Amino acid sequence: MTFKPAEWPRKLRSQEWYGGTSRDHIYHRGWMKNQGHPHDLFDGRPVIGILNTWSELTPCNGHLRELAEKVKAGVWEAGGFPLEVPVFSASENTYRPTAMMYRNLAAMTVEETMRAQPIDGVILMVGCDKTTPSLIMGAASTDLPSIVVTGGPMLNGWFRGERVGAGTHLWRFSEAVKAGEMTQDDFIEAEAAVTRSSGTCNTMGTASSMASMTEALGMALSGNAAIPAVDSRRRVMAQMTGRRIVQMVKDDLKPSDIMTRQAFENAIRVNGAIGGSTNAVVHLLAMAGRAGVELTLDDWDRLGRDVPTIVNLQPSGKYLMEEFYYAGGLPVVLKCLGDAGKLHKEALTVSGGSIWDEVKDAQNWNEDVIRPVDRPLTKSGGIAVLRGNLAPLGAVLKPSAATPALMTHTGRAVVFEDIDDYKAQINDDALDVDETCILVLKMCGPRGYPGMPEVGNMGLPPKVLKKGIKDMIRISDARMSGTAYGTVILHTTPEAALGGPLAVVRNHDTITVDVPNRSLTLNISDAELAARIEALKPADLAPAGGYGLLFHDHVLGADTGADFDFLVGCRGNDVPKDSH
Repeated sequence: MTFKPAEWPRKLRSQEWYGGTSRDHIYHRGWMKNQGHPHDLFDGRPVIGILNTWSELTPCNGHLRELAEKVKAGVWEAGGFPLEVPVFSASENTYRPTAMMYRNLAAMTVEETMRAQPIDGVILMVGCDKTTPSLIMGAASTDLPSIVVTGGPMLNGWFRGERVGAGTHLWRFSEAVKAGEMTQDDFIEAEAAVTRSSGTCNTMGTASSMASMTEALGMALSGNAAIPAVDSRRRVMAQMTGRRIVQMVKDDLKPSDIMTRQAFENAIRVNGAIGGSTNAVVHLLAMAGRAGVELTLDDWDRLGRDVPTIVNLQPSGKYLMEEFYYAGGLPVVLKCLGDAGKLHKEALTVSGGSIWDEVKDAQNWNEDVIRPVDRPLTKSGGIAVLRGNLAPLGAVLKPSAATPALMTHTGRAVVFEDIDDYKAQINDDALDVDETCILVLKMCGPRGYPGMPEVGNMGLPPKVLKKGIKDMIRISDARMSGTAYGTVILHTTPEAALGGPLAVVRNHDTITVDVPNRSLTLNISDAELAARIEALKPADLAPAGGYGLLFHDHVLGADTGADFDFLVGCRGNDVPKDSH
């Protein structure tokens, strides 16, 4: 794609607030001067909003306040006027009922922050899982020049000589305690060793996956995704990003120029190559909806099916994000895909050039971390989209993190009606379950929980773990952490709360999973299935009011990104009327 920069100089939108001598212009400009800004800063130079999701209650983003100073330095150097603006920060670690419930709210706040204020371009400072998609969704809706800088992953964790990953080893150690293979005291000791520096999860979890998706989409500078949070090169990247946004404003290079159909197809293939999170599915669908790009679950399956997973990182593989960066990071992955004919090389990036121009000279410094395409970690990576009478609108599974022997399996259903039912039963030795069964969890979709929490990677029953079994098939309408692993089928739609077939699965029903043929079947007759659904009593889940009611009334299904119905495809940055 060839991009033609806009003419410069020209009048920018911030001048609607600052560029004149009327009472209203003086009102807007004069109050800003109480912070010590000289008069000539309002002379028509680009006003850059630094939208920062820093929060001490968002641990992954706790260092972004410091990083913002480097961003500001870059903006100043390039002749812009940087103004830092705090925006909604939904923490995966602390938000209840789940951060996913607030992704759309965060996107709305970002969109209106950009639309309502004198901003010509923005730097989106993100890190924790939902902060990345929410800010990009808001930027796509307003379509002002935008660029992303992520906070970067934390350093490797080490425990008793073993490389341990944030999230991934939480699940493993927790199962080991239940199986009697690890003491509780050892688990507590490991806690401090796993998350030992600032930054996001050091595995290829959702945060690292979304950082990679952002770079693959062309919305961040090349190499941004993998630089560790505490590496000095992360601060350099922040400063260079600050410089770049000023030129993007001058050129009028916008998200709509970058986030094209080709860009999203590149991102889907990259997700397969890195063994990325299943959460990337719901987030990219939502981001595409805001960008006005038609993207479906079928695209995920079609584009990712023949992409090998070449990044040997936990939870699918061995290493962590530090090694990924030292090996060459995402540019190497993009080059491998390009060389294999699986990349739209001409896709535009925030650099103003093509993605291929950015990565064609990338070198792989460790072929055990980033494997050659002919020696992959998993031959067929990507995201498998399953359909059948149990998931008419689709369900997703991550093959690179699953057990090959379970990819074709028929088992007896062990049903949990909701997450509380699961918690009440799972540790009971009287639970009628063995390793051949399929665990089924209901009422954890966007409306059912509400919010669609990361509980799909249900811990296994202790009675099974004590046999040495590490994986079972699990099916739900929930999500799972990108740091998790196992043969876990997620995002089953329609969800149980909307009367989807998952709602009528009963104990002792059998379910057939056939990943190679992309099918998910509840083994009862069509007539029996229809009768069960007809007999369902609709769940009354609507909150009394507030944001919860807004969410309940307007959230869409996971198969389309779980955005709000009134926000999909809406775009515009018109300057609001001045009321003064």
